[in-house]
Amino acid sequence: MALSIAPETPLQDDIRVMVDKLNVQLAPLSPPEFQFQLTVEQMAGADATVFVARDDGGTAVAMGSLKVHDGTIGEVKRMFSEPQVRGRGLARAILAAIETRARALGLARLVLETGSTAGFEPAWALYEGAGFRVCGAVLNYPDSDYSRFYEKSLV
Repeated sequence: MALSIAPETPLQDDIRVMVDKLNVQLAPLSPPEFQFQLTVEQMAGADATVFVARDDGGTAVAMGSLKVHDGTIGEVKRMFSEPQVRGRGLARAILAAIETRARALGLARLVLETGSTAGFEPAWALYEGAGFRVCGAVLNYPDSDYSRFYEKSLV
């Protein structure tokens, strides 16, 4: 299966479906007040870039986004791969595209918030394998037992 990754608008039905699937997947893993999910409309803002992986038939199979904060910090958001393509390196490729975009924008650091409970182990492995390090709370996220924060210097 040939795959391509490119920036796209999230304001497409198939991307909305993926966002809904991600929300359903995450819902049982943390209390709602500790789920910090961008909506599709927020992902479509001028401060965000959404990368979508499509198979050779044009079906969206994975996504991830970069949200820029104050011109120096980029945040990794909404990483998701359809179950049938997991384990093929798509998430790593999307994360690399996010990092490349962040560097092109001159950002000094990438940060992210993910869950700290069982079920998030694949996310931790992805971020740690890409050189992210666990850190304290970032941006305006509350420090809680339900969040794990990561950062990566780009300078």
